[in-house]
Amino acid sequence: MPLHQGAGSTPERDADTRRLSLNPFFGEADPVSEMTVAPPTHRLPDGPLPPSTAYQLVHDELMLDGNSRLNLATFVTTWMEPQAGVLMSECRDKNMIDKDEYPRTAELERRCVAMLADLWNAPDPSTTVGCSTTGSSEACMLAGMALKRRWARRNADRYPATARPNLVMGVNVQVCWDKFCNFWEVEPRLVPMEGNRFHLDPKAAADLCDENTIGVVTVLGSTFDGSYEPVAEVCAALDALQEFTGLDIPVHVDGASGAMVAPFVDEDLVWDFRLPRVSSINTSGHKYGLVYPGVGWALWRTSEELPEELVFRVNYLGGDMPTFALNFSRPGAQVVAQYYTFLRLGRDGFRAVQQTSRDVARRLADQFEQLGDFQLLTRGDELPVFALTTAPDVRNFDVFDVSRRLREQGWLVPAYTFPANREDLSVLRVVCRNGFSADLAALLMEDLQGLLPELRRQPHPMSKDAAAATAFHH
Repeated sequence: MPLHQGAGSTPERDADTRRLSLNPFFGEADPVSEMTVAPPTHRLPDGPLPPSTAYQLVHDELMLDGNSRLNLATFVTTWMEPQAGVLMSECRDKNMIDKDEYPRTAELERRCVAMLADLWNAPDPSTTVGCSTTGSSEACMLAGMALKRRWARRNADRYPATARPNLVMGVNVQVCWDKFCNFWEVEPRLVPMEGNRFHLDPKAAADLCDENTIGVVTVLGSTFDGSYEPVAEVCAALDALQEFTGLDIPVHVDGASGAMVAPFVDEDLVWDFRLPRVSSINTSGHKYGLVYPGVGWALWRTSEELPEELVFRVNYLGGDMPTFALNFSRPGAQVVAQYYTFLRLGRDGFRAVQQTSRDVARRLADQFEQLGDFQLLTRGDELPVFALTTAPDVRNFDVFDVSRRLREQGWLVPAYTFPANREDLSVLRVVCRNGFSADLAALLMEDLQGLLPELRRQPHPMSKDAAAATAFHH
């Protein structure tokens, strides 16, 4: 969650302005009644409002948010079937942690874990250990904690006195891994980008490992450009390292997006528990798992990969409840929606949805390229995501200008600079999700073609400060 400051020194709007902000029709019985009690916005009102008035005030302010269906920055699901919405509304009052009180919700969570274990080729899906989370960020924290605790067990004579654990990963990892290293006092060892390589290099990752390395993180679908990292090649490099040095370094696959794409449209790609070195995998149910925000999943190959001392057994509401989570209370609605989606689509349905998203991404990427103003970095042929920059001969505008002008049409397309060793590269990134149809893609292209002539006539890019121009930090 982002940190927000309170009102601070921001003065309330004057009383007359606040009074005029209320539509007279909000007062159902007396048209002027609500206008005399316009509530303050930075302190609790003195008294209550009718529910219809409170609803309308909040509703009207939220109209200024962007349209989530036109948000091509987010990986998060922005459309579900009405039936899924009904199920979620029926379960939003159920506390997921109360497994004794809501045993069927707990059973649906267990089934989802078993389904994912089977999907990701666990040695024995019936015994695979896993849990739901609030999203991939929490799942990554849990996976990182398990890696660190297993390393600490092996180095009990040196840690914490003389040994500092480290985690090897590409500089392109999602920011939750930076948080993990900060919060749990682990040294991040980052493999930088080089040239046209925008993610982890297997040899470079192995070279950074030593006796204090708790694991290597691979990303199945980089948020920067949508490309898969070479998980099998990383495992092979670590196999060679173990043969030469004796170091046995586990791999965690951050499959926030790709773990719900690759099993359906890249079935021959070996990235999951088929690789013996892969210890754990996470995914976001609320990304390409096709569920509204609020659910992720973390799975471990066997119970040995998840140290027992990290699992809390709580005598809660009359039952012995094992739990491994950073959060305690949370609604069961998203877990139920995940089970509904698995049941509703099956493998063939998921394959159709993800293939459609990839087809839309590929076609749209080709259309961007055909304009002649852009150069593609990726083409949407792994994650349904592609990144592009302006062509080398384009001097009149940059990607920040394009992003800003598209926003004027309602499209949210992020522009941002790449990290270490490629800070010179600024890109646009387009995420194609279920619900972003070929028709919507055609409308995006129509709007882009409409604004390009004006951009081409600019004397120079309008963004003097690229860091200030971007509204996106991946």
